Amino acid sequence: MNARFALSFIAVLAAGCAAGPGHDHAGHAAPAPDARVAVDFPEPLRTHTLANMRDHLLALQEIQQALATGAYDKASQVAETRLGMTSLEAHGAHDVAKFMPEGMQAVGTQMHRSASRFAVEATNAGVTGDVKPALGALAAVTAQCVACHAGYRMK
Repeated sequence: MNARFALSFIAVLAAGCAAGPGHDHAGHAAPAPDARVAVDFPEPLRTHTLANMRDHLLALQEIQQALATGAYDKASQVAETRLGMTSLEAHGAHDVAKFMPEGMQAVGTQMHRSASRFAVEATNAGVTGDVKPALGALAAVTAQCVACHAGYRMK
């Protein structure tokens, strides 16, 4: 009886693994038109902004790596200097903001504030050993990235 159950279980499992095309999410609906607001930056600022966003993504990866190894002070330092409020001057935020819609400016400012809050929580994690508040604060940073990229695109 146990052998029959085991064979039945394996057969059901194998059938599930052998699901054919059409069982992925990509084929369920036609893509919707891109309804994001197109933002037109002058070419030098466009290139600069795209490079900054790539650096933001790299900073997020470095932060996650630092958290994974318990290097909370490093995570804090990367967050504050590359994403936080103190990074604004280095990124030329004042020059770029002139070309951003108000909503995009608000999301960007919130991302930088969230990164500074994360930096504090990462430092706290180094003292308390509790990384959960830092992870929650990091999620707030990436939520702003998601919101901006969902609402806006570069021309």
